[in-house]
Amino acid sequence: MPDEQEGTKAVVRSWLKKVGESVAENDPLVELETDKVTQEVPSPAAGVLAEILLDTDAEAVPGAVLGRIQPGVTSSASTPAKAGVQPQEKKESGLLPSQENSQQESRLSPSVRRALQQHGIDASCIQGTGRDGRITREDVDRAVAAATVTSVGEASTAQPRNAGDIPHDRMRLKIAENMARAVSEQPHVTAVFEADFSTVAAHKAALADRGMKLSYTAYIVKAAAEAMAVAPAINGRWESDRIAVSPTIDIGVGTALGEKGLIVPVVKDAGRLTLEQIGAKLDDLTRRAREGLLSGSDISGGSFTISNHGVSGSLLAAPIILHQGQAAILGVGKLQKRVVVREVDGEDAMVIRPMAYVTLTIDHRVVDGHQTNAWLSRFVEILETWPTA
Repeated sequence: MPDEQEGTKAVVRSWLKKVGESVAENDPLVELETDKVTQEVPSPAAGVLAEILLDTDAEAVPGAVLGRIQPGVTSSASTPAKAGVQPQEKKESGLLPSQENSQQESRLSPSVRRALQQHGIDASCIQGTGRDGRITREDVDRAVAAATVTSVGEASTAQPRNAGDIPHDRMRLKIAENMARAVSEQPHVTAVFEADFSTVAAHKAALADRGMKLSYTAYIVKAAAEAMAVAPAINGRWESDRIAVSPTIDIGVGTALGEKGLIVPVVKDAGRLTLEQIGAKLDDLTRRAREGLLSGSDISGGSFTISNHGVSGSLLAAPIILHQGQAAILGVGKLQKRVVVREVDGEDAMVIRPMAYVTLTIDHRVVDGHQTNAWLSRFVEILETWPTA
């Protein structure tokens, strides 16, 4: 079991190999699921899977032994590497349809597999656009939206389930548990400011003219990291004997996963990164999050979190539930043009500017109102005085 789980338990979702099967070093061996992410654990050595100690649905803590591999040998049986495929079932033309389906199922990420099950879609009817032809969550979403997916030589209709109860899965149950614990243990207080994104929009447009495309989130991450200088405790956490301030600014960014809620990949050491480096890191993390390819290290170790809920149309959300073990979470609402009063040539004037509400929800055990407002004031100041490109 990887040691990157921040003390949380994981559940063994499925073994990708059977006892007695040969494995190569770094072959995907077993899937683990936490409340944050599902990840594949690679084989640490080549050999034969000799024993499974924690089977499907078993809970595991960091460092637990999942299974044993006998290194340096190969399977004496002629069993193919993919579980569930038996050599006697082969035809001259290749695998039977049932075997092909089994092989395809083994290549699906858990989020994709659950989406297919939820909407009643056959994976063989979708052409994957991911790495090595894998089906991504976006492929499934497109199939659901179109309600028709095309396979080789024929068309079949996907019938999304529009009504009825939705059973809990492990991830949703764990999210619910963490949310309830956060609210009960951490006293939430929220401050609301407003930010003018005019200078950021101008800088973003100037970079785009030179061929560099950055999201507004990259600017938000950069400004949040710089604002930590005026209130370092915002980047801290409550401990029984102290307020522990993180030595690095590791910013988690909420990333929507459709009906599966969201995941929070972390931009590590954001305070040392340039705006362009932050943008590239965000692009990579977002792509891998939506393809189900994040590792445990990608979503662990955050010291501060950003919820850019405005991308889905929300103007204001408060309070936003704190991430366990963190002192604050930033919320950024929808960016929209609004009429505001500004001083022009010494006179008050009504002008139209791209504005967004920004909130900081804090653990009031760690941070007081003065620090909260100081941080938000500096954050807004950085956004509104962004230098020209």
